[in-house]
Amino acid sequence: MADLEIRNLHVRVGEKDILRGVDLAVGRGEIHALMGPNGSGKSTLANAVMGHPGFEVTEGQIVFRGEDVTEANPDERARMGLFMAFQYPVAVPGVTVTKYLRTVLNAHREARGAQPVPLREFRQTVEAAMKLTNVPREFSSRYLNEGFSGGEKKRMEILQLALQRPLMAILDETDSGLDIDALRVVANGVNAVAGPEMGVLIITHYQRILHLVQPSHVHVMYQGRIVREGGPELVDALEAKGYGWITADIEAAA
Repeated sequence: MADLEIRNLHVRVGEKDILRGVDLAVGRGEIHALMGPNGSGKSTLANAVMGHPGFEVTEGQIVFRGEDVTEANPDERARMGLFMAFQYPVAVPGVTVTKYLRTVLNAHREARGAQPVPLREFRQTVEAAMKLTNVPREFSSRYLNEGFSGGEKKRMEILQLALQRPLMAILDETDSGLDIDALRVVANGVNAVAGPEMGVLIITHYQRILHLVQPSHVHVMYQGRIVREGGPELVDALEAKGYGWITADIEAAA
């Protein structure tokens, strides 16, 4: 059984139906890519999986580790091992990176019934994660994402991924707005953290990150549904031909 199962998911935002029956299964040790044109519903799926209150599930289920979490609060899902790196990470003035990371780690330890992380262990853990994800140590004393460039914000997301080591990581267009050097840093961080105990769902409409983080499964979304699935060869086909051939086939069959 896959760790994350999305079953016939329908999602509405305001008065508009965005997702119209999505089925997707991601297991630990797998890297899935979810691609599609702008407006196809990719980020809506990510937010619905994480329990964003602005996204209403009108039909279907979200199952994580065999438990229906469709109605669970976002913090419950996070404590269970679901993680999301945001497309637009927000700044938190007045809260240092160190304070934020320690709060997050302790919340996860509390969920496991463990004591708060000792300061010495915390420092060693953060320094190791920063080295792994190429985040400078001086970031520790800065306020979270305040004054950060786009690339720095995305690297902070990957640092959190490295610290938390979730069972399932959803990366919502983590590659957007990055130059090639920043993209390589982010991709190297993902590759360093991913492994047999973590499932990864990369949401993107570009192919370039998927040359650096090799997916095992590729899904294409269009108009709120997954309309094509395959392996890495599907990335090459999309790079060569774009999305037009898929959308034309779907519209011709309608």
